[in-house]
Amino acid sequence: MLSPAKTAFFLDVDGTLAEIVSDPRQARVSPEVLSVLDALDAAADGAVALISGRSIAQLDQMLAPLRLPCVGVHGLEQRGPDGRITRAAVDDMALARLTTATGRFAEATPGLLAEVKPGSVALHFRNRPQMASACLHFMEKQAARNPDFFLITGKMVTELKCGPQNKGDAIAGLMTGKPFAGRRAFFAGDDVTDEAGFSKVNAMDGVSVKVGAGQTCAQFRLADPAAVARYLAGLTDFRPGSAEQSMP
Repeated sequence: MLSPAKTAFFLDVDGTLAEIVSDPRQARVSPEVLSVLDALDAAADGAVALISGRSIAQLDQMLAPLRLPCVGVHGLEQRGPDGRITRAAVDDMALARLTTATGRFAEATPGLLAEVKPGSVALHFRNRPQMASACLHFMEKQAARNPDFFLITGKMVTELKCGPQNKGDAIAGLMTGKPFAGRRAFFAGDDVTDEAGFSKVNAMDGVSVKVGAGQTCAQFRLADPAAVARYLAGLTDFRPGSAEQSMP
């Protein structure tokens, strides 16, 4: 059984701590899950961090009033335990061109959503799943015009970001400093973009957890965000729920 005092917890948000909703702007972490995170943070002496494709500003809105160390935009921005925020260098002119082009593409098809983040632009098609191929083709064309952008895909979304950083890189970086260093890494996520994190944590002899269905290199699986919350709540008082007995 994992001991919070000896574990570094890294957690994705959408699909892991919060249910995925049709409009990502409306997603929130429930008060019950916030209480679990607060208790886990106390039990782990602050070794709890969010690892997300969202921006830090979005994460703070979703988890208010709780503020945790976090990595946003798949590694392009980071807030450490000291509260200091660092961001990767971005080509602002190229990002502005991409923002304009993606916005026009989304506006031409009702149901699509262009989301601008620090260093990236995401194109959501959850409300128009039949547009998946067209959205991917559009973003591939944009990537060809902007060699410094990196194309990533997720659940009903395709995104271009200004840098090669990924969630695995972010976890590895956090593990070098306090309060995470010297602990066993734990990472839970639900999407394709979390696989780099799973791979890195596996290489560290940590614990990787896939939330929901789908192929994965993660070692363990939990059914949904509710199961994640139950498992983490159990760790704070060492009484994990019966549905998660196979977990460490």
